[in-house]
Amino acid sequence: MQTTLISVNGDRLNQTLSQLAAIGQLSAGGVCRLAYSAEDLQARQQVQTWMQDAGMTVRIDAAGNMIGRYPGRLELPALATGSHIDTVPTGGRYDGALGVLAGLEVVRSLHDQRIQLRHPLEVIVFTDEEGGMIGSKAMAGTAPAQAAEYRRPDGSDIQDCLRQIGGDWSQLHQARRTSAEIAAYVELHVEQGGILEAEDKQIGIVEGIVSLHRCHITVIGRPNHAGTTPMHRRRDAMVAAAQVVTALNDIAVHTPGGQVATIGYFNISPNAANIIPGRVEMEADIRDLSEPHIEALIAQLQAKITAIATATQTEITLERGMTIKPTLASPAIQAAIAQVCDQLQLSSCSMPSRAIHDAQEIGRFTEMGMIFIPSIAGVSHAEDEYSSPDQCIQGATVLLQTLLQLDTLM
Repeated sequence: MQTTLISVNGDRLNQTLSQLAAIGQLSAGGVCRLAYSAEDLQARQQVQTWMQDAGMTVRIDAAGNMIGRYPGRLELPALATGSHIDTVPTGGRYDGALGVLAGLEVVRSLHDQRIQLRHPLEVIVFTDEEGGMIGSKAMAGTAPAQAAEYRRPDGSDIQDCLRQIGGDWSQLHQARRTSAEIAAYVELHVEQGGILEAEDKQIGIVEGIVSLHRCHITVIGRPNHAGTTPMHRRRDAMVAAAQVVTALNDIAVHTPGGQVATIGYFNISPNAANIIPGRVEMEADIRDLSEPHIEALIAQLQAKITAIATATQTEITLERGMTIKPTLASPAIQAAIAQVCDQLQLSSCSMPSRAIHDAQEIGRFTEMGMIFIPSIAGVSHAEDEYSSPDQCIQGATVLLQTLLQLDTLM
């Protein structure tokens, strides 16, 4: 079988992207398809129809994941791809959807030419990526043990939500998969950043998905009258908090490595113009591929906090919060993507993913890789998110050729 002759239908891919974007389309051109909403259910039904028309059998697992399966010639573990089709409230048409529809286009292209690979191919629509990744976590066996532990952003009951899309929380364990069932997973996604565009590269080869550590920082000073309290007698919690923000930024900028660190959440009390702030609560978000490196950054931050507390006569505490472990991409899949880019004469670079994706969870039990295409101006999770039709076609082409390579290697 001469797999090199197989190519995607780029016009069909981009038309399908437009058709899916019409479900939940916003006035400014973006998309709102919140997980479990009527729009999400309509989009899932549409994708299921497309899958079936492309010769796939479709099932819904206990986590509500929609799994389209295209048969292989041999009884082997599947090669899998996919992403999500739910969005943030004012999202774009490419985040998640590109990965699902490019996977669909891979199968359509094979089906058009009556080609079956050695391995079965699975295209997976993961449940609720934007609201907590319940689908991919259930598949990896990392979902919360109790429904009460899974808090939906809108407060809705996860058991009711899953029931709407054909899932069943009480049977969630049945959604778990292993490497004996999925030999490799490759996800195509828009970069959601500006690195590829800035470096004028067409394809990003993901080295891994970073670890995320959250720290809750509380500063306690003394509230007092803003007009009558002399400057040298103040214990201003906001002044101390501002120094913590600057300290974390300096650590992230000046420590060798590729880490990023942000304090984006504040709660100030009493929060009045004529009162010196007496208490500030902050949330720090620190990301890197290496957990030991993150621990070293947090140790630096703790030392800075101790010094700031002394200088400002405040009390500052740092409490560890949510932690997501990193997932490194398979070296074999990275090499396959790089080889495909060379063959197609597409420029590429290796890079971490600093955003969280379903691939992070799937990579906990099988070989994982990701392919990025540029996001124009680095914009994502916004209505003006954009990747050009040619960039979408290039990404889908790399996905197809990578899966063809893996079919012969695994």
